[in-house]
Amino acid sequence: MTNLIRAELQKLFTTRLWWAMALVMFAFTAFGLAFLIAQAGVAPANGQPGLPALDDPAWLPLALSFSSGANIFTMILGIVLMTSEYRYQTITGTFLTTPKRGRVIAAKLGAGVLVGVFFAVISLLFTGIVAITAVLIGGGSIDLTSGRIPQLTLGVFATLVLYALFGIGLGALVRNQVAALIGGIVWAYVIESILGAFPALQTVGKWLPGGAAQALMNIDFDTGLGQPNLLPAWGGALVLVAYALLFALVANLTTTRRDIT
Repeated sequence: MTNLIRAELQKLFTTRLWWAMALVMFAFTAFGLAFLIAQAGVAPANGQPGLPALDDPAWLPLALSFSSGANIFTMILGIVLMTSEYRYQTITGTFLTTPKRGRVIAAKLGAGVLVGVFFAVISLLFTGIVAITAVLIGGGSIDLTSGRIPQLTLGVFATLVLYALFGIGLGALVRNQVAALIGGIVWAYVIESILGAFPALQTVGKWLPGGAAQALMNIDFDTGLGQPNLLPAWGGALVLVAYALLFALVANLTTTRRDIT
């Protein structure tokens, strides 16, 4: 199994896609952090609560939560990891080399977990370096054990791994790469956003992967930045595990029972 996972990772990391996704992720995160830094401590004109100041302990967890924005990139890599085999007709050779299709899918899922962990590490490092530097320049102090930072970090890892597995499961179900990519992006940016934005739909939205991930990383309510309509942190963790198992089951069943010709 180790050799199969290594082979799957080699298929991905010998292409330009992974570092292109990493560069876009850095740019996307940097843009969000620039906004947070520029608006830190600025009171809005409408009298609503503004963002915490840089020296406020609540600002750092908020900034670190931007690391979870890499989920869209791990999802794309998971989709490509599965659908590229069908697009370039290499799936036949893969299954001839390893006739037990379940082992191939398990290897892809294992590779997806490692891809999610890798992107979580580099996303957290990049975000952390920028955010901590901003806090120190702003006169604040750093305490990485408070402000739910450990919980938030765990949530980032869980989210990025989950969306990589979601991408693999979606790719196994759809198989057409373009359709899977469009479907995944629409799900992440449109469907989940709508269900999370409207109060009448939040009862459903909190049970989706995005809602569960937000629950695991929810900022402390005492700061005024928490979302009380979400599941508790432990509930979000259980829902994420359930989705990971579901996506793994979908990936295995849809691939092992289909004719690849």
